[in-house]
This record gives sequence, structure tokens and C-alpha cells, in this order.
Amino acid sequence: MSMEYRLRRTLPSDRVAIIMPVDHGLIFDRIEGLETPSEPFAAWGKNDVTGFMMTPGQVRQTARYFAANPHLTRVLTIDTYYDYREMDGGGSHGLITDIEEAVRMGVDAVKMLFPWNMSNAERVAMCTRVGKIVNECNRWEIPLVLEPVIIGAPRSEEVIVHEEKIARIAYDLGAHIIKIAFPGEERTRRLVEELKVPLVIAGGPLAGNPADTVDAVAQTIRSGARGVIVGRNIWQRERSEGEKVLADIAKLTREVKFDD
Repeated sequence: MSMEYRLRRTLPSDRVAIIMPVDHGLIFDRIEGLETPSEPFAAWGKNDVTGFMMTPGQVRQTARYFAANPHLTRVLTIDTYYDYREMDGGGSHGLITDIEEAVRMGVDAVKMLFPWNMSNAERVAMCTRVGKIVNECNRWEIPLVLEPVIIGAPRSEEVIVHEEKIARIAYDLGAHIIKIAFPGEERTRRLVEELKVPLVIAGGPLAGNPADTVDAVAQTIRSGARGVIVGRNIWQRERSEGEKVLADIAKLTREVKFDD
């Protein structure tokens, strides 16, 4: 399978992708709404999502379900971290699988964090690690979703500006898709226009009322992003409310087509 094939599956041309992340167990242990890690797929797969962001354990345990539902894509999380909370804090980041194994499992893309609240020496090591992964992804023709992030920081103006700068480093390292927390409509549009790499926007933890979530997605789509990553803002809500939010988001994503 080619890079182009996998990119088009992950980010379709006839709509904005809705990728539901359910890989939180790698860092959060047992989390509300995800007590049984294999349940979200059958529970939400028919609610107009385009795919899921998953752990290796989830990929292996749900192979039969995805074989029966080939329209759904799988983005495999290949790393984990513990625990960056402050600049130059003593966190640690590492890989939990490799690209050859991801291809063997048949996933459509891989995803990796790009945390930046670390020492300069750790930043160099991080860039070196990402560079090697990009090379492996190019070799095996599978896209890398790279996520620039200041982990644990409040969404202050300073953090938003900082993450925008890190997104540019992610571009220079060769990321095929960049995942970033929503920096606002204007900044998202600027990143889309300047970097010319597909952007997907993360919804983050459960917050605000449903209308706020839908409005943020609407701004994201107007800005030219290729996908929205919405998980806890859906599956941690009461079921009927979560279904309504997802239906409203899906309607917005189907109003856009891309010329690729």
C-alpha cells in the first residue's frame, strides 16, 4: 500500500475526517467512559466517525470488528510519556512499538507526541527520535501524525503561541499530518496556508457545553483543517447528548470537500 492510499483513507477528500481518540489508557490508566478499552468501537463506529486513534492492544483485540467495517480507519499511537508538567521538568518519552509492526498490523497511520516542555538536550533527542520515525514512515509508506504539545499547561495565550511555533518544527522534521490543540480560527488558517501540510485539530478533555464544542469544530473546518480529533467531548457526555454533539459535528464535516 502506498503513502497516498493511506493518507486518503485517513483524511478523505469528500469530507473533513472525524477521528475518535480512545488511546487514553496509555497515560491515564482507567478513565471514565473507557473502562473497557475495546467497547468504544462498536459503540460509536456507526455514528459517522471516520476512524479511531488506538493503542496496540486495542488494534489487536478489535481486528475482527474492523475487518467487518473497513470504512473505518485506524491511527496507531506508537509512543507514551510520563510526565511533563513544567519547562525543564523531569519527564520521559519513548516508543512502545515500531513502524514495521504498525504496517504488519495493517493500520492506516501512526501517531506520535511531540512534547516540548523539556530541556534543550531532551529536545534534541526528541527531534532525533522523530526524524528516525519519519524516515521509517517514508520507507514503509505510512503517514505520521505528529502532535506538538506543551503537556499539562493551561491554554494561555503564551502556550498557544508556543505550540504554533512547535508545529513549524514538526513540519521541518517531515510530519505528514500535524495534530494540534485548537489555537483559534485565525491561527489555524495561517498554519494551513503557510505549512501546506494537513492539519487535524484536537478537541481535548471534556469541557464546556455542547454548543461550544460544535462551534469550535465549525471554526476548525472554516479554517481549512482536514480533520477533527474528538473523544472525551463525545464519549464522556451522557449518551444521548454525546450522540447529538457527534451528529452536529458530522453534518459540518460533510459540507466540505477537498481538491486532492
